[in-house]
Amino acid sequence: MLGAAAAFLRTLRLATPKIGVGWMFALLTIDFNRIAIVEMGVTAVVVTSMLAMHYFLSPFQVIVGRLADVKPIAGYRRTPYMFMGAVAASAVFVALPTVAEAMGTGSIIWTLIGFVLFAVFGVAMAFLGDCYHSMIAEITDEETRGGVISVVWIVTILSTILAAVVMNAVRPEYTPEAMQTLYNLTPFIVIGSLIIGVAGVEKRLTSEEAEETRVRALAVAKEGNPLSAALRLLQENPQTRGFFAFIFIAIFGIFLQDNILEVFGAEVFDFSVAETTQFQPMWGGGVLLGMIVMGIVSVKTSLSKKKIALAGCLGISVGMFVLALSAMFELSALIKPTLFAMGIFTGAFNVGALAMMMDMTVEGATGMYMGLWGVAQAFGTGFSSVGSGFLHTGLVESGLLAPKFAYTGIFLLEAAGMLLAVAVLHKISVRRFREYHASGLTRSDFERAMEAGSVA
Repeated sequence: MLGAAAAFLRTLRLATPKIGVGWMFALLTIDFNRIAIVEMGVTAVVVTSMLAMHYFLSPFQVIVGRLADVKPIAGYRRTPYMFMGAVAASAVFVALPTVAEAMGTGSIIWTLIGFVLFAVFGVAMAFLGDCYHSMIAEITDEETRGGVISVVWIVTILSTILAAVVMNAVRPEYTPEAMQTLYNLTPFIVIGSLIIGVAGVEKRLTSEEAEETRVRALAVAKEGNPLSAALRLLQENPQTRGFFAFIFIAIFGIFLQDNILEVFGAEVFDFSVAETTQFQPMWGGGVLLGMIVMGIVSVKTSLSKKKIALAGCLGISVGMFVLALSAMFELSALIKPTLFAMGIFTGAFNVGALAMMMDMTVEGATGMYMGLWGVAQAFGTGFSSVGSGFLHTGLVESGLLAPKFAYTGIFLLEAAGMLLAVAVLHKISVRRFREYHASGLTRSDFERAMEAGSVA
C-alpha cells in the first residue's frame, strides 16, 4: 500500500512540470493568436508563422537529446538541461505583449523581434521537452508507462483549463496593461512547477556510470553529428521511418485548426472573445476524460498502445467531419459537443502514441530517439500552424471563399489526414523496430564506440 502511494506521488511530481508547459501553450494558442489577429489586426499568416517558428527549430531536440545522453552535467543527464530550457522559454513571454501591440502598428522591426523571440522559445523548448520525456522513459517501465503518461497529460490539460480561467480573471477584457500582468506570471509558474516536479528525482551518475552510458550511446549512433546520426536511423530502419511519418501526419491532422479555431468562431458565428475562449477548455475537458479512461484501460487490460492510438485517430477523423458540417450549415450547437468528443479521442491518441514513442527507443539512445519523435511532433505542429495561416489568408482574407466554406474544407482536410495516419500506423510494430535495431548493432559497433569514447 505504501509502495503504491509512493509511486503515485512520484507520478504526480513527474507531471507537475506540465503545469508550466500547459500555461505557456495556452497563452499562445488561446490568447496571443486571438489578440494579434483579431484585436491587433495582424495578418493571420504572419501570426501563425510566428507561432510555428519554435516548431521548426525542433531538430535541436535531437542535438539536445544526444548531448544529454553523452555529456551529463554534474552527474545529471536531464535535470540541468531542463532548467536551462525553462528559464529561457518563460522569459520570452514577458516581452510578448509589447510585441503584439507593436506588430499591430505595422512595425517590421517588431515583427522581426517577434520571430527572434519565438526562435529562442523553440530552442529552449527543445532543451525542456526532450529531456523531460527522456527522463520519464528512463524511470518508468512498459507496464506502468501508459498510466504515468495519462497523469502527465491530465495535468497538462488541467493546467490549460486553469490557464483559461486565470486569463478571464486577470484580463477579462483586452488592455495592454492587463495582458502584460498576465504574461508576467509565466516565469514564476514555469520555473516553480519544474522545481517541484523534478528536483531530486533523477539519479546522479557516478563517473563510471556516466562513461558507460556514453559508450552505449556511441554504440547506437557511432559517427557524425547528432542530426546526421538521426537521419541514418530514419534511412536504415523502415519502422523508424514509418513511425516518424505517422507522428507527423497525425499531429498535422489534429492541430491544423488549432491556431484558427477561435478565429473560426468569430468569423463564422460572430462569437465574442469570452465565447471563443471556452473552446479550449471544452476540448481540454474531453482530453482529460479520454486520458483518464485510457490510462486506466492501459494499466488494467492488455489492450495494446497501438490499438489505443488507432482508435484515437479514427475518432478524431469523425469529429473533424462533424465540425465541417457545423461550418457548412452554420450549426453552432454542434461545436462544443464535437470539441468535447474530439478531446476524448485525442486523449486516447495521446496515451497510445506517446507510450509507443517511449517504447520505440533503445538503451543508450533514449534521448536521441525521443528527440527524433519530438522533431516529428514539432514539424507536424509547425506545418499545421503555418498551413492554417496560409489557408486562412488565401481563402478567407483574400475573399476567395466565404468563411463557412473555407473552414469546411480545412476540417475535411484534417479528417482525411487522420485516416492516412491510421493506414501508416497499421504497419508499425514495436517488436520489429527492436528486432531490426538489435540485428544491426554488432559487437564490432560496440568496440568502435569504446575506442571513440576513449579518445573523445
